[in-house]
Amino acid sequence: MADRTSYTDTMTRDQIADQLRELAETFESSDPAVQVGNKSVYLSPPDSINYQIDVVERSSLLRGDHETIQIELGWKPE
Repeated sequence: MADRTSYTDTMTRDQIADQLRELAETFESSDPAVQVGNKSVYLSPPDSINYQIDVVERSSLLRGDHETIQIELGWKPE
């Protein structure tokens, strides 16, 4: 069984940078908890974590240009 907690928002670039810094600090802490919307999700990451980053650049005459970036971190809890 998988539990998923999701949150979607539109933010400024500065707000996104702040969120990423906060996430980095979470992984450096001894008691990592990630804020997802109004919920805290407590994690148990090991020292080694799988990391993947994907960047997609799309160009369409009808829809215009579109770029996305997706970062995925994965591990088996300690």
